[in-house]
Amino acid sequence: MDDEAITDNATSISATNLDNDTINWQRFHEWLHCICVVTFDLEIGQAMEAIYPENVRLTETEKMNICYLAFPDSNSGCMGDTQFHVRLRVAPNTPNTYLNATHVAFNKICLPAVRADAGHYWGFVFFRQTKDKNLKRGYFQKSIVLLTRLPFINLFYQLTSIIAPAFFDNDATMLNHVCHEINAWPSLQVKETLTLNILKQAFQIQIPAWNSKLQVHGLKDDSPTYQEVSILSDSPIPTKILSSVYEIDIFNSLYCVLNNLHMLWELVLIGEPIVVIGTSPTDCSHMVQSLVSLISPLVYASSSRPYFTIHDSEFKEFTQRATGPPSIILGVTNPFFAKTLQQWPHIIRLSDCLMNYNKLLADASGGSGNMSRFELSKVKSTTITSKFLDTSPGVYTQYKPFLKRDGNLIKKILLGVKTKRPASVQSALLRRHLVELTQSFMIPLERYIASLLPLQRDISPFKSTPVPNGFKQDDFIATLENSGPHLTSTCKGDWEGLYRKFFLSSNFREWYLNRHFELTQTLQAHQLQALAEADLLTWTQNKQEVEVVDMILKLKDKLQIFDDTQDNLTQPASVVLKKETRENLLRQIDGIKSTLPDDLKALIDHNLKKGKTN
Repeated sequence: MDDEAITDNATSISATNLDNDTINWQRFHEWLHCICVVTFDLEIGQAMEAIYPENVRLTETEKMNICYLAFPDSNSGCMGDTQFHVRLRVAPNTPNTYLNATHVAFNKICLPAVRADAGHYWGFVFFRQTKDKNLKRGYFQKSIVLLTRLPFINLFYQLTSIIAPAFFDNDATMLNHVCHEINAWPSLQVKETLTLNILKQAFQIQIPAWNSKLQVHGLKDDSPTYQEVSILSDSPIPTKILSSVYEIDIFNSLYCVLNNLHMLWELVLIGEPIVVIGTSPTDCSHMVQSLVSLISPLVYASSSRPYFTIHDSEFKEFTQRATGPPSIILGVTNPFFAKTLQQWPHIIRLSDCLMNYNKLLADASGGSGNMSRFELSKVKSTTITSKFLDTSPGVYTQYKPFLKRDGNLIKKILLGVKTKRPASVQSALLRRHLVELTQSFMIPLERYIASLLPLQRDISPFKSTPVPNGFKQDDFIATLENSGPHLTSTCKGDWEGLYRKFFLSSNFREWYLNRHFELTQTLQAHQLQALAEADLLTWTQNKQEVEVVDMILKLKDKLQIFDDTQDNLTQPASVVLKKETRENLLRQIDGIKSTLPDDLKALIDHNLKKGKTN
């Protein structure tokens, strides 16, 4: 890339545009909240040097958290460039506390995994540390942080790797130019091919919709075609096609715990507290993200912090709870955490630097290495004391898995190592297996909860809306013998025990609340349908006027409640009222209203108008 041309372009844009305070940054804020520059000050340590666009306001707590998260907690070994990502809580009671209207609308139509985060920012960090004898400390240290509500992990890693080096090679006007470019991007849309131009490059992406099917079937074991990034050759500027905006290469993180993969899947499924301890924020954040993705397509409902420091405002909340560790996955690098978190039941210790699988393949191909270096860590069932003293890589836990691991999967992955299968294909194989495992676990639950709907014949237009039957754990367990996951999954073991543990988790609570709400919405829609099809004119013939008026008001109320619920959804609508049903209901209201005297009609119209304005 021509750095001089970029600088000239940035200067011209900043000179010809209006002052940043007068620009409408709405489109920019659909994609990013802001871009932060964090530097090291000799007197105060990490400090916020600049925020772009300049009109963005962050609270002091948010600034402090960003500053501490923007630098590796122990950065002596992080020379050169380091990329990682973080997640931090949005401050309460500020203009930024709640999602903007675009994000609220987006969350109703997108895949749950890519919803805008209602309570947190995602930060994508590019940290540079180089020796500089002209500085008092002898080092140049600075970070660029892209702050956003969108968990587009893959996309924002790519963007950060372009924006940050361009900033370091030029000056501050570069970030002003970048903001203007992002402000010209298309709006957030699902199922559409979007082209995002950035610094004479472009990305083509497609954001998955809520009803998208996971494309994990049909991939052959030896398929070389799966790629995270491909290049569009006939484009006037270099254009990368991202196969996913949010999925990352999970194999590079998970291969070292491959023997423990199924146990880790269980721990994440039941919401157990896990801490990942490493020396690199890159390794920690990728491992945490990989763990969260283990139970996809089920949404992980507990909390996670891909990278966490002792200076974080939530430090005491997470580490000093009287009731024990919270349901969260933490990634840390400061050695202090080894003692502070020694009471945590599950610890994953990473090696000093996770072996890069692609580099290992290249070394083996070039004759400078061999695949015998590929080693799998074992579970270390230890006491708290030895867990604190033992610093070797591995999974430290006393947890006894309910299921036996799938040895065929491990053999398949290890065969891929021997045959130098690309990491992206290895990731696809792992992801497909994990999705199938999660689906085998969830399908019996989905089937059972669907049975909780009352029968269609029990839905009457002249009675109250029925409610779903209650979820009874023992009744569900009784269904497993004939329709349990043992019939579809390659994993064998105590499925009943795993379900009973799952019932205690936040993942189950979140899933159940969503499904119960969907059932309630379905029943309301069915009753509205029954009302739309009922012969209400005949019903009015032997009814008192007060009963007719009451029916009209109930019809209006039911329709209004259903519409209000749909408008206030923070997730995709599972039930949509048909247009013809709505039109029939309105005709029903007009029809039975026509049987009333004019004075009552006027009174009803007055009350309905009054209700709309309240």
